[in-house]
Amino acid sequence: MGSKDRILRLKEETRINILDASLDIVKEEGWQSLSMRKIADKIEYTAPIIYEYFANKEAILMELTRKGFLLLAKDMKEAKEKHRLPAKQIEAMWLAYWNFAFTQKELYQVMFGVDVNCCELAEIMPEAEVPFTLVTEVIQEIMAPQKPSEDDICVKYYTYWSVIHGLISINMVRRTTPDEINREILKTAISGITRSLSA
Repeated sequence: MGSKDRILRLKEETRINILDASLDIVKEEGWQSLSMRKIADKIEYTAPIIYEYFANKEAILMELTRKGFLLLAKDMKEAKEKHRLPAKQIEAMWLAYWNFAFTQKELYQVMFGVDVNCCELAEIMPEAEVPFTLVTEVIQEIMAPQKPSEDDICVKYYTYWSVIHGLISINMVRRTTPDEINREILKTAISGITRSLSA
């Protein structure tokens, strides 16, 4: 390996270490505790070196958001590919979304944080559009006989998303309902909305 390749590889490793350290800090102490100083301490670098890779904390948050959307899209695609029927694909994708929210809780929080406007995010980060596209393509397929407009499809997507995101948010704040009941609520909501697509 040439010296240029080695330098590039080391730079990418450092960049990944910064992101991993950021996520570790958040898992241990919460988002409010994340700072450039703590990241530097965690990876045993000086703060100025962190700034060589990321201009500020917001740049790190954006990169973690991008990473989250890439992982979410991968999970949703894999879930969709396990089924042939559109109704089953929709259910599988939303269940994958649910699972992601709790297995990657910190990433989900930064992806859909209250300070982030999802529409603006999609304009600056194409990865944020992929989960939306995966679901709306299937919604369009189910609704095809009705010749739905883009607005009709968008309304149905946001109906799914608001119910599922709301249930996730409730459980992140106060997880008192057993998992089996949450899954039953989730499946009931998904199937109810899915039935409305062909009504």
